[in-house]
Amino acid sequence: MIYSTATVLVNPDGEAPLTRTQAWAGLVLKARDARQFLPPGLCSRCDVVEESATHLVREATIGGVDLREIIAFEPGAKVTFFQATGPREGAIVNELFEDEEGALQLRFYCYLGLRGKEPGGPEEQAEQAQFDGSKGYKAALLSTLKRTRELLAEGAL
Repeated sequence: MIYSTATVLVNPDGEAPLTRTQAWAGLVLKARDARQFLPPGLCSRCDVVEESATHLVREATIGGVDLREIIAFEPGAKVTFFQATGPREGAIVNELFEDEEGALQLRFYCYLGLRGKEPGGPEEQAEQAQFDGSKGYKAALLSTLKRTRELLAEGAL
């Protein structure tokens, strides 16, 4: 199994501050259309095919791979991406929370397996290294916050 986690400060020194509501809005937009938040060309399709007050279902092509995700919302706090189809199975979570000093944080964590692959095998080990590496999910969190700030500055948030 693959377990990875990363946490970043939402409002580091030198960045335009985001409120919890603004950061949350960015996470919801990312769930609805990952193309706006991932590196150019990585996500070539992202369509919401079902939605309710508590969740949505999206079909996307990310990194050339088709997948279907059920995305559950805990308003203002947590977005959970359940991997319904695609190479991975399990859940990816983006969570907003305040640390002991009251500073707003954004945490990513996942617990995943690779369909049809040996648990703990070389493919899972490679995915683990990718998630934990310099271009992994910590970079994705920072990218999400950067794009949220851009959308806010454009008046699109």
